[in-house]
Amino acid sequence: MEAPVLVVVLAAALSVSAQTDIRETRNIRLIDRIKSQGYPAELHQVTTIDGYVLSLHRIPYGRGGSPGPRPVVFVMHGLLSASSHFLHMGPEYAIAYNLADAGYDVWMGNQRGNRYSREHVSLNPNDAKEKLEFFDFSWEDVGTIDLPAMIDYALAFTGQEKLHYIGHSQGGTVFLVLASMNPEYSNKKIASAHLLAGVGFMENFPFAPLRRLSDFANIIYTLGTRLGIVEISFDALRRSARQTIEQNGVVDYCAGDDEYKAFCETTGVPYLMGNRLTLPVIPDMGGSSLKQIVHFGQNIKDGRFRRWDYGPLTNLRVYRTLTPPSFDLSKITVDVTMHYSLSDIVLHEIDVLAMAAVMPNTKARKIERNTFRHEDYIFSKDSKELVNDYIIEALHQFLV
Repeated sequence: MEAPVLVVVLAAALSVSAQTDIRETRNIRLIDRIKSQGYPAELHQVTTIDGYVLSLHRIPYGRGGSPGPRPVVFVMHGLLSASSHFLHMGPEYAIAYNLADAGYDVWMGNQRGNRYSREHVSLNPNDAKEKLEFFDFSWEDVGTIDLPAMIDYALAFTGQEKLHYIGHSQGGTVFLVLASMNPEYSNKKIASAHLLAGVGFMENFPFAPLRRLSDFANIIYTLGTRLGIVEISFDALRRSARQTIEQNGVVDYCAGDDEYKAFCETTGVPYLMGNRLTLPVIPDMGGSSLKQIVHFGQNIKDGRFRRWDYGPLTNLRVYRTLTPPSFDLSKITVDVTMHYSLSDIVLHEIDVLAMAAVMPNTKARKIERNTFRHEDYIFSKDSKELVNDYIIEALHQFLV
């Protein structure tokens, strides 16, 4: 092997190794955090059929408990989130701890590309070219590939035949994707599901600013991929902005095209300024792909819950229809409870009731506090009384 080639290979290997070390450090810190709260904790990893290495965090039993078989509960995070958010409120209020103390074997999943699952068997998410392929996924891929990989692993490891599922926001979305596209699988392996503001139907999407921005969903995706911004996390956005400026200087990406001008005028983000990009800091931001966010944008714009829209010609080749097919929720026969609230800016009551109406074994449950928000399921102390205690009581009914 020639010296220049050897240098390139070694540099690539060191880069992948460094990123693996960062991911492992984050996982170890979270496991140590759980243990410091007085709970047993385990890190498990599973590789998907398309090469993503996913981390699962397990609390096998509660404080004062002992090892032994228990009913399995699988908990799945929302968009830009991670398993750590189910621990955020601490032992007294956080749903993962509450479930463990109630006698359940708790498994928390992490989707591909987030802070705990940012690894692939062959792709480097920090490489300018390889990241375009690494982050070319939507929540449909999370639902059809990541979820069954993690669920199968948890069931095989514990020797259980079925588990209970809890998903917040996009964690509910990916359940709807899996259960509608593969109902035989979900009926065989999921005993019940609790969707906490699970996003599906979007005909009445309540937050007007995002609804207006959704008109530019495809423009945002095209512009993002041109800029190399395909990962949405605080560090990733700063890194992409810095790379863009280093390569091109300060560029006005809104010039010339009327559609781009309209997007820039609406969003108020005409170009990258200077040598830095100012971003809001989201504590413990899990991260996601740009494509996930744009997929939601496509659905909000069209008022439909359906698959990724490639455009008419590619849709015809991929789906054999000019428009992407909708997810058929009538195929979902798992015992489902859809929890919702009136102050949720992401999910409207009308859409929740419409989903429940077409899913044969589903009920909608309104949170008693009308001011309960989308994020309160994981960041509000009264979520224990209003949500967690209800779910635990419902799960106990399966033990009778």
